[in-house]
Amino acid sequence: MAEQTRRRFLGRTGSLALAYALAGCGIEGTLEKAQKAATPIPEVTHKKVPLGNWTFSNWPLYIDKQVIKDFDKQFGGHVKYVEDINDNDEFYGKVRQQLQAGESIGRDIVTLTDYMCVKWVRNRYVEPLDKKNLPNVVNNLVDNLKSVPYDKEREFTVPWQSGAVGIGYNPKKTGRELNSVDDLFDPAFKGRVTMLNEAYDSAGLTLLSMGVNPTEASIDQILAAIEKIQKAADAGQFRRFTGNDYSTDLAKGNIWVAHAYSGDIVQLQSDNPDLKFIYPDEGAMLFTDNMMIPAKAEHMYAAETMMNYVYEPEVAATLAIYVNYLSPVKGVQEVVEKSDPEIANNPLIFPSDEIRAKLHPYPALSETDERTMKEAMAKVTGA
Repeated sequence: MAEQTRRRFLGRTGSLALAYALAGCGIEGTLEKAQKAATPIPEVTHKKVPLGNWTFSNWPLYIDKQVIKDFDKQFGGHVKYVEDINDNDEFYGKVRQQLQAGESIGRDIVTLTDYMCVKWVRNRYVEPLDKKNLPNVVNNLVDNLKSVPYDKEREFTVPWQSGAVGIGYNPKKTGRELNSVDDLFDPAFKGRVTMLNEAYDSAGLTLLSMGVNPTEASIDQILAAIEKIQKAADAGQFRRFTGNDYSTDLAKGNIWVAHAYSGDIVQLQSDNPDLKFIYPDEGAMLFTDNMMIPAKAEHMYAAETMMNYVYEPEVAATLAIYVNYLSPVKGVQEVVEKSDPEIANNPLIFPSDEIRAKLHPYPALSETDERTMKEAMAKVTGA
């Protein structure tokens, strides 16, 4: 098992100030881009060619490096695997000008989180995929990820790993079992609760407590959820708003209840077995980091070969054991069961089909609505 998960090592959320700066200095959302996004995608063919030397950008601590070695040995060529994605907005800031100019960014796969994928797909900063080169993806992608709002037919994106955003808590502190989003707002825990500062996560989970599907929520509904968070914050309910840094306080008992990432709790339980993670009865948010081929990439067949390779259940099992997040590949649990039954039976890593059905992807917001949401949340958190 990995000493630390990628999500504990570095936050997934973007810099608000950087996001605003990027929105103000680009040509995102113009009529030209809208028309481009509306253009039907022709069927593409990427010919089978020698893989050569190609580049895969990913987050730190997000792969068992043996997978890279085995891939090179089996398919030839050489993968330059770089861990240079530390933050979605930061990475986008580094390559934005090249993307907007229609130039190659020197990478053949990038792995970004749903809400950033919305921007890349909408603006056609990615190449369409040749599904003839992706039979494992077509056959083995789990049902609940086969379609997302920003890529209905998975023409541009292939899920890498997913994670749930629910509630972590210590029942010895709370004095009872928790099961609802409303437990985050229970006055009995006043001052002993943390809420994530990322609006997609916090507003999304709160919407579920309000009976609204966050994937399909309007900006007005999202703002209503943020208003609910604001009222609770004003009443002193939350000790603070956090990134991944809630983990230390939860492990030490400084807080009793945390709006939390599933993979973090897997790791924290090794130090404090009293901790629990729940998928609330109302449901939970689901983030997915997705592989994409940037526009003008030079080695599209190599990229698709890798995408197809990691959808072999045996390879996906190696990844799941290492990163401890939700695998997007069917048949992985059965493979892991043979070598690591403890992980195979951990619902934080392999949730049941019933739980998976209650996991909700982020909404595909327009850039204007996203900015409105983040501005509203920033007023709550003081960011």
